[in-house]
Amino acid sequence: MTREMEGLRPIPLVCPRDKNAFSVVTDSSLTCPVGHRYPIVRGIPVFLIAEASETHGACGTSQRRALEQNDLGEDDWRPSANDPVHPAVQQMVSAAGGSLYKDLVGNLRGYPIPEIRLPAAKGERLLDIGCNWGRWTIAAARKGYRVTGMDPDLGAVLAARRVAEQLGVNAEFVVADARYLPFPENSYDKVFSYSVLQHFSKTNVEMALREISYVLAKNGEALIQMPNRLGLRSGYQQLRRIGKSRGIFHVRYWTPWELKRTFTTLIGPSKLFVDGYLGLGIQPGDRAFIPRHLHPILTVSEVLRRASLHCGPLALVADSLYLSARNKASGGSEAKK
Repeated sequence: MTREMEGLRPIPLVCPRDKNAFSVVTDSSLTCPVGHRYPIVRGIPVFLIAEASETHGACGTSQRRALEQNDLGEDDWRPSANDPVHPAVQQMVSAAGGSLYKDLVGNLRGYPIPEIRLPAAKGERLLDIGCNWGRWTIAAARKGYRVTGMDPDLGAVLAARRVAEQLGVNAEFVVADARYLPFPENSYDKVFSYSVLQHFSKTNVEMALREISYVLAKNGEALIQMPNRLGLRSGYQQLRRIGKSRGIFHVRYWTPWELKRTFTTLIGPSKLFVDGYLGLGIQPGDRAFIPRHLHPILTVSEVLRRASLHCGPLALVADSLYLSARNKASGGSEAKK
């Protein structure tokens, strides 16, 4: 923790249904004045809403595990020279990091922490929506942000907390749904999300963006990664899916204009810039982990990304885009109407 961050109080939590502060707080649960009760599992609040439609297969499993707390198991793993990476990360790395990591499942020798494209901070508060095992949470914390990692997967959040502790990173964690955030107005200076909202239906994306606007401080920034329908590889992926059945958690593609219009309407003035080419989730720092024969993909992606900074039209064929949106409303009240 940096000196600037010392003494800061944790972000207060509120009922994700009605935004009321909690009236009854115990070591095992939080209850709002209306009577909505949320369990606490090993110190992590679980704010999933039973009546809400699922956006991820882990939602129902996490609710059951949180209520029953009888199949969590004991996490007695300890890092060692022969076993330096948490076993949950070993299994989740491809799902979180992308297809370049598929051959590394179970074989990681370190944590692939990417470089987050945000300026260095001095204790500004950041919410990482869909943190999974915590790679972007850790990246943001190392840049000086005071971070809350949030994910609907209880197992992933428990692993994220262990990894953060192992790496000496301070962060808070909760289990929650991006469409029902358990934080009050004006809570965060930044909201970040990577490879999460791209899996939501467009209706659910709009719900999540309204919630992001609500928790962002006035002029706060949301930085959200999304897939581009016009991307070089995106077209191929869309053709492959024709006629195939898909579950609830799959990539939905957007045009750049659709993204900018939606983010501007629901959060505030928005701009697009390139995350990468030739796939989703590709990061320059992956070079230290993935097989050598895949390095040219990273090189081409990064060369094109840098070229897009000087040649705007190149962004139109990027596969992965960032949306940066500045909150136009004080605490998002206007966006909630």
